[in-house]
Amino acid sequence: AAAGRATAGGGDDEAVAGKLAVLSSEELDELEVGDLQAEIAKLEEALQGMSGNLGAIAEYKAREREWRGRVDEFEAITQERDGQRKAYEVLRKQRLDEFSSGFRIIGMKLKEMYQMITLGGDAELERLDSLDPFSEGIVFSVRPPKKSWKNISNLSGGEKTLASLALVFALHHYKPTPLYVMDEIDAALDFRNVSIVGNYIKERTRNAQFIIISLRNNMFELADRLVGVYKTSNCSKSIAINPTAFTIAAR
Repeated sequence: AAAGRATAGGGDDEAVAGKLAVLSSEELDELEVGDLQAEIAKLEEALQGMSGNLGAIAEYKAREREWRGRVDEFEAITQERDGQRKAYEVLRKQRLDEFSSGFRIIGMKLKEMYQMITLGGDAELERLDSLDPFSEGIVFSVRPPKKSWKNISNLSGGEKTLASLALVFALHHYKPTPLYVMDEIDAALDFRNVSIVGNYIKERTRNAQFIIISLRNNMFELADRLVGVYKTSNCSKSIAINPTAFTIAAR
């Protein structure tokens, strides 16, 4: 009869029957009422301990607000990262473009300067990595008159001096520096090259000042101001003269 009541009817009763075990008459006879009452009491006690957490909804909403705040923060950081990345790419391209432009101008002027100084030589700057010129560096090669191409490290002392000065003058043409200090740049040069370098410095670089330490008279006689250092009685002394005024006075 109990089984009949559990399975009779439709709707909710069928759903309940699907969850509860259907016992036969023999199984029902074997059940002890005391055991069932003890099990019921145990389940009721457990049910009373399962009191609902009324603060769960408020905690959920707080967690949801925290999560949304984290999402907004993440999106803001992502946008900032994208902006910085875009700015970096713009600066990287600008750096490469400006370097390439300056490299081209300096390379052309270097050829002109070296040909002028050596009366017929040639010079060249070459990037080791054309895609990323900042990673590998630059090769500086020259061809002295009536000689083959050489790396600057394989030149003689005088040839290195002329190649280096040609590069300095090319850099000065591209972006002038107001002051240069040169220590015995003419020490390894012959008389003709000393005169060429000295006259170029005097005539072509009037927008800069050069302080040159030299022992060659055909270099320092071109100076606008000459400072001589000498030693007497174990003491170093100096004297400054204006070569142009001194020459006029001598006349």
